Amino acid sequence: MRLLLDTHAWIWWNTGNPRLGRALVDRIADNGDAVFVSAASVWETVTKHRLGKLPDAEPFIADIEAVIDKDGFERLAITTRQAAAAASFDHPHKDPFDRLLIAQALTDGLTLVSNETLFDSFGVKRLWD
Repeated sequence: MRLLLDTHAWIWWNTGNPRLGRALVDRIADNGDAVFVSAASVWETVTKHRLGKLPDAEPFIADIEAVIDKDGFERLAITTRQAAAAASFDHPHKDPFDRLLIAQALTDGLTLVSNETLFDSFGVKRLWD
């Protein structure tokens, strides 16, 4: 299963937050296929850290690409096709980061690792234990 980590799942992975349950941590770590971190999550994390909303992100934002690589995750760029898909959703949810992640999951056939049940209404495959 090819997994795309939602921003909170990726942050909780890096900070050891127990809200990312043990079973899910094991599933991500032992996943036979690729695990992706989106450029949208990097953008969201660094932006929210700069605004003081994510102080826990401090240890890993200084060399964020090295952290992604160290975890064995794949970097997922944002394509114009994905951006267009995110902008075209006829859905009241307006968070641009979430919309991009959902679009990436849908266009690339990825399972989104997220506790956001609202994402289900977009038709995305979602994993959360």
